[in-house]
Amino acid sequence: MNVGPEVPEPRWAVPPEGGWTADDLDTLPNLPPHTELIDGSLVFACPQTLFHSLAISFLGRQLQVRAPKELEALSRFTIDIDRHNRPEPDVLVVDAAALAALDQTRVPADAVRPAIEIVSAESLSRDRETKPVKYARARIPHFWRVENQDGRAVVYVFEREPATGAYTSTAIFHDRLKVSVPFPIDLDLDAITAPRRAAEPE
Repeated sequence: MNVGPEVPEPRWAVPPEGGWTADDLDTLPNLPPHTELIDGSLVFACPQTLFHSLAISFLGRQLQVRAPKELEALSRFTIDIDRHNRPEPDVLVVDAAALAALDQTRVPADAVRPAIEIVSAESLSRDRETKPVKYARARIPHFWRVENQDGRAVVYVFEREPATGAYTSTAIFHDRLKVSVPFPIDLDLDAITAPRRAAEPE
């Protein structure tokens, strides 16, 4: 029986003492797409659900259209929080001035206005507990969490309370997302999962 050559284990399979750093995400070879760094550990993305993909596309488009010209909406782009934390929100709106070069791979936390996470089964704990704490400590003023509730999008909106440094819930939106901060937004949430009409034959 022929045995092929042994494939070497990828370098990121064994973390160094103290864990990986934010800079390592840019230098480790062959990392899976959309790898995040949480507390020095690499977190790999699972296959996307249709809801997750639709929500990212919808919110990214709508926020880009509605954001003031000094802001820019991005999808699945990492945030530099500290040496051992570089999470990747599903959607974020940042100060356009922080986008200095087309080859940059992250933005500073102080440039982020809302960070938005679309919850999936495997990310439930991170999106509800781990990431909001880190975003609040990084002084990101707004955090939204989007969940699939029986096939419809529900948006949980949080604002950082300066006295405590933690997020406080300001609203839960089921049918329509309407907020005045960080800029006026009024969105039909049903549009995220509305049935797509099949293309008509020519």
